[in-house]
Amino acid sequence: MSNITGWAGKILRVNLTDGTFKAEDTLKYKDFVGGMGIGYKVMWDEVPAGTKAFDPENKIIFGAGPLTGTGAVCAGRTNITSLLASNPYNAVSDSHMGGHFSAEMKYAGWDAIIIEGKSPKPVWLKIENDKVSLEDARYLWGKGIFLTTAFVAGKMPKGAQVAAIGQAGENMVNLSVIMNNGSHSAGGHGGVMGSKNIKAIGIRGTLPVHIAADRRDWLEVDKEMMAVIGANNNHVVPSTPQPWAEYNAARSRWTATDGLTWGAANPPVNTGTCDPHDLNSVGLRTQKAVFDHGAVAEQYTVRMGGCHACPIRCHSTLHIPKLEKYGLSPNVSNTCVGYSSPGGIMIQGHSKEGEEGEGTMMSKAVGAQLADDYGVWCNYSQIGRDFKYAHESGILKKVLPQEEYDSIPWDLLEKGDPEFLVDFYRRITFKEGELSRLGEGAYWVAKAWNFGDDYWNSSSYNMWSKLGFPKHHSNETAAQVGSLINSMFNRDAQCHTHVNLTGSGLPIEIQKAVIGEVIGSPDALDAPNSYTPMNEYKAKFAKWSIIRNCLHDSLTLCNWMWPMTVSPLKERNYRGNTSLESQYFSMATGIPTTEAELDLMGERIFTLHRALTVKQMGTVDMRNEHDPICEWVYTINPDMQPFTPGTQKMDREDMQLAFTMFYKEMGWDEKTGAPTKATLIRLGLRDVAAELEKLGLLPN
Repeated sequence: MSNITGWAGKILRVNLTDGTFKAEDTLKYKDFVGGMGIGYKVMWDEVPAGTKAFDPENKIIFGAGPLTGTGAVCAGRTNITSLLASNPYNAVSDSHMGGHFSAEMKYAGWDAIIIEGKSPKPVWLKIENDKVSLEDARYLWGKGIFLTTAFVAGKMPKGAQVAAIGQAGENMVNLSVIMNNGSHSAGGHGGVMGSKNIKAIGIRGTLPVHIAADRRDWLEVDKEMMAVIGANNNHVVPSTPQPWAEYNAARSRWTATDGLTWGAANPPVNTGTCDPHDLNSVGLRTQKAVFDHGAVAEQYTVRMGGCHACPIRCHSTLHIPKLEKYGLSPNVSNTCVGYSSPGGIMIQGHSKEGEEGEGTMMSKAVGAQLADDYGVWCNYSQIGRDFKYAHESGILKKVLPQEEYDSIPWDLLEKGDPEFLVDFYRRITFKEGELSRLGEGAYWVAKAWNFGDDYWNSSSYNMWSKLGFPKHHSNETAAQVGSLINSMFNRDAQCHTHVNLTGSGLPIEIQKAVIGEVIGSPDALDAPNSYTPMNEYKAKFAKWSIIRNCLHDSLTLCNWMWPMTVSPLKERNYRGNTSLESQYFSMATGIPTTEAELDLMGERIFTLHRALTVKQMGTVDMRNEHDPICEWVYTINPDMQPFTPGTQKMDREDMQLAFTMFYKEMGWDEKTGAPTKATLIRLGLRDVAAELEKLGLLPN
């Protein structure tokens, strides 16, 4: 093991049924990189088709990649792979969390943890380097994530990292999370841990992660990386005019400007203009509190936090004394959907008390704390939209028993009082009554409550697929490119490769030129709301975006930041560097790897995901059974035709052509969208081809 670099070299297998542990060699999974790739290979090899998410035969894999723990920039993600209970087929899926857990796992000498079986009693997993034990967690069962994390950390050496579930996971709520560092959550797999009676994983490592390269060479790549990195989601222009900036864009997450502060810091910290040549100010670029909550949040912002090895601090920590009114801590930390989803549950609006925006901020802060402590997942904010539809359509009055309906504090909802969220999240977490069915996920609640076609066919509810997941940077993001990306996974597409370019804030002419250099033609990208018919370069753009996403989840890098397609520097002509992943990989592992070679590994991982989905669904007809889009994509703006400036409407026949062209780019069957035997063999997946052939699941 001493010659291994990048990877720690070992995988920990934990059998909860018999309480045994086993160390396995990471390098047997080398062709699958790490993280997501290892997770998919384990699931393919070891979990039979037809297994359900909460069956003991299911497994859950916590994975890190060869870049995590090396100091590579923005390499702090943990990839979690398992079956997904909210999916109607319980298909394979990934959840991801930032924070510091994956780096600590590497420092303890492990690239991944495979958890299998079911414990006869509640336990938590204690890891100190190669010393591993299962500890009694009966006294933690029924406790929230915050207390659990504090207790487990207190039983371990200083600096330990803890991943835990709350009561929602214990109760096998489909929409539940696994969380570390208080607000870094992986949505959808908390119930899998609950079904196995494992409450938490505490881990502390003191071992090095070796790299193959000379440190001076590594630092040169770090310098290049810091020259192209932007703010959160790799936005590379500021939101306001700056003396150094040629461009600005109002919705950029590069919010820093002179006079905007972390107002509750002692003393307050002025974010300043953050000239990109000043690397010491990189962590001030993203004052995310005002982006998530509005101007009112400035005075409550203590600091911006984030993940291991990431200079872009996108998690805002706020001190809001009024939170104590709800029995909560005055300190709350989160980002993005972690804040916006609770706000979306307040479907009648927010309290207007206090200064402008304070009511909305309070709802988001109260809900964020409750959801994080209970461990409730929002399904990319869909839980609020499902509640809205059921309420406004009158379905709740039909499906809830009268006594239960009358017990819900509707008056608090009407007033916009965040106290409503205390009641709402409790019902979801503890499966109290029929309303708690919202915690099963969109597909299951729509089926149980007989949602109408208007739910699926209205853009108001954001549903992308009748498999029960919402859009996530879809047709509004690069037209057919975003549409294809959203149709490929078994939950909302957590792919930000494409939106990190389109949301960069740079003029469309620069964006088109950049993607033309990466993909082969500027025709890969359309101007916003001015779409053109499908072409082969859009298919290539979609493929590249997904493959890079899979690579990032395998290396494990943050796809909210990577790839570095563009740069904030005018002297670079705003060009980034898309070879940085392969440079870091080569230097970390000592395996010389080109950009194209690394992309091929990503293609292998993504094709394995597709094969796993074919296997779990029991059909090769992915085009008609898995990939279809909800009708609203084709019917919005009824008075406008597709490809008319001003609409995001897609054309039905054009999207079918888009699927065909994308399948062709992937080497999949153009009729069904399933991987062909030839492509599986080309990608080194001969065993996958053989099993699919045996099951009759290879296209003719």
